[in-house]
Amino acid sequence: MELEIPLFLDYLENTKNASRSTVTSYERDLKKLETYLSETGVDSLTGITSRDLASYLAYLEKKGLSAATVSRNVASMRAFFRYICCQNKMESDPTETIRAPHIDKKAPDVLTADEVTRLLEQPSGDSPKELRDRAMLELLYATGMRVSELISLKMKDVSLKMNYVICRDGEKERVIPFGVSAKEALERYIKEGREALLKEDGQTYLFVNCSGTPMSRQGFWKLLKQYARKAGIYAEITPHTLRHCFAAHLLENGADIKSVQEMLGHSNVSTTQIYQGLHIGHMRNMYEQVHPRM
Repeated sequence: MELEIPLFLDYLENTKNASRSTVTSYERDLKKLETYLSETGVDSLTGITSRDLASYLAYLEKKGLSAATVSRNVASMRAFFRYICCQNKMESDPTETIRAPHIDKKAPDVLTADEVTRLLEQPSGDSPKELRDRAMLELLYATGMRVSELISLKMKDVSLKMNYVICRDGEKERVIPFGVSAKEALERYIKEGREALLKEDGQTYLFVNCSGTPMSRQGFWKLLKQYARKAGIYAEITPHTLRHCFAAHLLENGADIKSVQEMLGHSNVSTTQIYQGLHIGHMRNMYEQVHPRM
């Protein structure tokens, strides 16, 4: 697998136009599989069997990894061995009999509108860093984009005149509008903050760190947690939380589900429908608290 994994990753990136985050995820999963197989005495690609892969999945489960993580590893293996078979490097696909574990769909955690407001208001200073942080938080909640899409934005992807942003994920592209609050935060950051953070001309990324290089996922996650604590929000919060809030709050206030699906970039509307249940749950909680016959 040592030679084939780089070829597969190159195929994903340059032929399938997969996003950098997707390629990185496949690489991480396949490298771990390669290490496990090597340690268990499986050194040749053609020697890999479905039993070896099933043993690896059992090993992951024994380590306490979640069903979602194990399922993602199954998806990585299937994609890799499908590619290998198409390249005629194996006669049969060892993942054909492999089954991913069942994943119970859990309703995502969503902040209230008041909690989101408190969170977004935390970076309230005039320093370049706080102007950047406010713009990132406002834009993430205003558009529901993924954090990988947020940090990948280029200056050319944002139209302050027409109030929209272009999100790119591999070969997929979608246009998402944003409102006044996000626009004002972006304008202040671009005019007063971004230039001060840049260390050299020619940087095309919209959001940069204090070294003038593109913002990282880890860097954004860290600042998000800091602002959440300052806002008095002690629930577990991730960059994806604001994506959940975007969808749930839109639907709660009457947005049609097809529009929300399009803005989120979901290929199947059933993925978006989970947010409708959050609104129903909120109404039932309220009903049970105040109805005199409960």
